[in-house]
Amino acid sequence: MIVHSNVLGEGQPLFVLHGFIGSGDNWKTFAKKWSLSGRQVHLLDARNHGKSFHHDTWDYPTMAADIIHYAQSIGISSFEVLGHSMGGKTAMYLALHYPIYIEKLVVADIAPKSYSSQHGEILEALWELDQRRFTSRKEAEDFLEPLFESQQLRFFLLKNLERDSTQELRVRCNIQRFLADQSTVTQELNPEAKSEVQSLFVRGLNSTYILDSDFERIHHQFPNSQIASLENAGHWLHAEQPEAFDQLVTTFLDL
Repeated sequence: MIVHSNVLGEGQPLFVLHGFIGSGDNWKTFAKKWSLSGRQVHLLDARNHGKSFHHDTWDYPTMAADIIHYAQSIGISSFEVLGHSMGGKTAMYLALHYPIYIEKLVVADIAPKSYSSQHGEILEALWELDQRRFTSRKEAEDFLEPLFESQQLRFFLLKNLERDSTQELRVRCNIQRFLADQSTVTQELNPEAKSEVQSLFVRGLNSTYILDSDFERIHHQFPNSQIASLENAGHWLHAEQPEAFDQLVTTFLDL
């Protein structure tokens, strides 16, 4: 099985890996711009997300293997990779274990360490959305509004809805699998593994995902790395500070 992709532009391949409960579509605005700068941008949906297949096996080694399988299936022998959150850990795993494929690595607001699960409330809300089978997005938005103050988060969750054969709105990500094991996405990467791939880590200063205390480990595992910080940005730093994020990426990738 091959993960779903949306490919824009021609040139050097740049693979973009989304975060948990997201999809490649979340990165379309950036992809359109980057595709005009000599990059063939591949927006990939991780297994159990977006339009990709559902499978009970779901962890970082498997998600990374999916990316290599995808590259091999279309004859790509090396690529740049950018990943946010869960996608950032997948991208790190690729650089650590498949470095021959990786030209450059960009990691958005995630470290190789383990995290405590922070998604229980979101997953329960998505499960409830799936069970209620609303027929309009307005109904679904009205359901989410008292649960989540952030309009940005509500819109992000609503992107998981699609119409089934009865025209009811269903959640397209594998919500049952995620509820069964919320620890997969928070897992630590092997602290003994190292990668010499040229890397850029970008963190939001309003986020707690990359702390100052994480710098030593990042530089230990990725000795050829630099870390940049964005002011007035949280975990969704690319959405909150898109111009500043884009400037960091385009400079690093020489777009």
